[in-house]
Amino acid sequence: MSDTITEPIITVTEQALAKILELRSAEDDPDGLGLRIEVTGVRGADFTYDLSFEALDERAEDDVIQDQQGLPIVVPAESIDNLLGATLDLPSNADQGGLVLRNPNRPSVPRLGDPIELTGTTEERVRQLLDQQVNPAIAAHGGYASVVKVEDSTAYITMGGGCQGCAMSALTLREGIESAILSAIPEITEVLDTTDHSVGENPYY
Repeated sequence: MSDTITEPIITVTEQALAKILELRSAEDDPDGLGLRIEVTGVRGADFTYDLSFEALDERAEDDVIQDQQGLPIVVPAESIDNLLGATLDLPSNADQGGLVLRNPNRPSVPRLGDPIELTGTTEERVRQLLDQQVNPAIAAHGGYASVVKVEDSTAYITMGGGCQGCAMSALTLREGIESAILSAIPEITEVLDTTDHSVGENPYY
């Protein structure tokens, strides 16, 4: 198994460390537990994470251990590059609770129209396309798209966030999202925008 390393992958603030050690002390055999931090996927323009206490003798062969003032941090090998330079801290709002992982790294954003592997039903594939390619591409504008339903060969899409009520959202849907869906999912021949653009911050109807 991987040895403990000295170069930090993740920095844990003093406040967060105290909270984590407090939580760990309530577990069975706390001294045998490390905090496992793993990148589990991508949502929009950010990674998603899983944090959990893990028995050190059950870690994987290629896991890396970082000692943080007596707290072992366990990082899977495949998550190291995506976590380098991240900081684990308490939220700025004390009422929020939990922990906050501030990560300078961002997932690479696929461009609309790039080849993408999709599986499942037609509706599931449309949803995967939106989650994995479309939404990361439009996240910079504060917007997102989601599937309302798929009927026969028609996909009904709704826009939210910065796209709702935006005069450019119809153009974005027609020229970007629609073409991406039609080219990636041949079963779909029509894409309809069901967004109520009369509401939102910039209604144009």
